[in-house]
Amino acid sequence: MAGLLLHRFVRIQRRLPLNAPAAGGAALFYASCSSSPPTVAHLEMSTSGKEAAAKVELSNKSCVPCNSKDLHAMSEDSAKKSLEQVSGWELKTEGDTLKLHRAWKVKNFVKGLEFFQLVAAIAEEEGHHPDLHLVGWNNVKIDVWTHSVRGLTDNDFILAAKINELKLEGLLSKKKATTQE
Repeated sequence: MAGLLLHRFVRIQRRLPLNAPAAGGAALFYASCSSSPPTVAHLEMSTSGKEAAAKVELSNKSCVPCNSKDLHAMSEDSAKKSLEQVSGWELKTEGDTLKLHRAWKVKNFVKGLEFFQLVAAIAEEEGHHPDLHLVGWNNVKIDVWTHSVRGLTDNDFILAAKINELKLEGLLSKKKATTQE
């Protein structure tokens, strides 16, 4: 039912595969909503320096299947080191499970749904799906972790890097989101 409702409000069409370069090295996505004008969001790869090289490297990788027997949860120390490559994200422990967490404030409820559609397109492409939360009417929160290993893997940081590169200016509120629940 929720998926049907989401499709009613927001429609997204991927114009190029995520790994296919478009003009300026960006893959374009068009999100439209029945109650607001169409917006364009795209993955942008225009940063510089050593930190940018690490981010680009992560965002150019693809997630590996989670059913691989070689896939194991990383240690908290490894996660802290990898966290440096995904700005804005923080480590969160829930029970015994280490997760990546990030929060944004969107302009309104429908913009939150549009945001989720953009994330969903990346998640489907990667075969790695985050936990998406729309809290209240304009607080978007995402938890990323590998359910099959009950912790964090490189897949989670790859997905977080790709989410970080979404162009979200038309969706986000000017107010800063708090990352605490």
